Amino acid sequence: MKLYQVNWGIIGCGNVTEKKSGPAFNKIENSRLVAVMRRNGGLAKDYAERHGVPKWTDDASELINDPEVNAVYVATPPAFHARYAIKAMKAGKPVYVEKPMAATYKKCLEMNRVSREMGVPLFVAYYRRTLPGFLKVKEIVESGVLGKVLFVNIELMRPAVADEKSGEAWRVDPRLAGGGIFYDLASHQLDYLDFLFGPVKEVSGYAFNKAGYYEAEDTVVASWVHDSGVACNGTWSFVTSEDTKKDVIEIVGMQGRLEFSCFAHTPLILHKHGETEQITFEVPENIQFYLIKQIVEELTTGTKCVSTGETAARTNRIMKMITSGYYK
Repeated sequence: MKLYQVNWGIIGCGNVTEKKSGPAFNKIENSRLVAVMRRNGGLAKDYAERHGVPKWTDDASELINDPEVNAVYVATPPAFHARYAIKAMKAGKPVYVEKPMAATYKKCLEMNRVSREMGVPLFVAYYRRTLPGFLKVKEIVESGVLGKVLFVNIELMRPAVADEKSGEAWRVDPRLAGGGIFYDLASHQLDYLDFLFGPVKEVSGYAFNKAGYYEAEDTVVASWVHDSGVACNGTWSFVTSEDTKKDVIEIVGMQGRLEFSCFAHTPLILHKHGETEQITFEVPENIQFYLIKQIVEELTTGTKCVSTGETAARTNRIMKMITSGYYK
């Protein structure tokens, strides 16, 4: 489908939309944010007034059926992604949905089916596929600087924060999030490795709840192999001490090694021939800017966006396989 201008409506104008995404819609050519929805109408009105959005509502159906809105961004907790995305696509409107794509892999498949049947595109907020630093990693890998890639290690560990310890955070409620913090954060890492090395063909993993703060898993270990033959290991824990805090992805090749952070956006560190090089890169003010720009360009010019429902569903599939022993 082709639009001359993309007029966005947001369903769920919470924290993620304050800086990461919301302001970007008005910074991109042929794009503007025209309406927002939140179940608490007072909060929707407050968001609209602060961000200069013309319309607000507490009714998702009203936003979806607004004739001025021709594309919908779903930024609710994952449990509601499929419901709103499917309703919007059945109304003939392209959808951009937050990650993870849905609370379950089954819901991802349903969303993609509706997208195909309605002929309406579906995009997912795996924006690392478009960020300068992560594109630089891809460039280094594909240039052969590291030689043949042998394996990848992921380590992501941090202490639990107060609302996680109390169980109040929705991100640790599997009924809302699909899983725990693993689903929220590791999904970015797994999707990015799919972008680098292609789909995963084999995976095994174990998930545990070690601290007992909440129902979801808090510690995960996994191994998997991409179709390209790259083998990966991952260790995640969200209940460690501050001393154990770590956020690193390490790509090891036959001729070098590259380390980078997934979330801190610190310089890339390239190790080669006994020397170490730090590589800096731009981080946009609104972290989703470049992905939203790609989406708008696909909708207005037909150029293809790199993060779709089809690519994102693969990440839900892998997370499901890794945690299947925990969520029986």
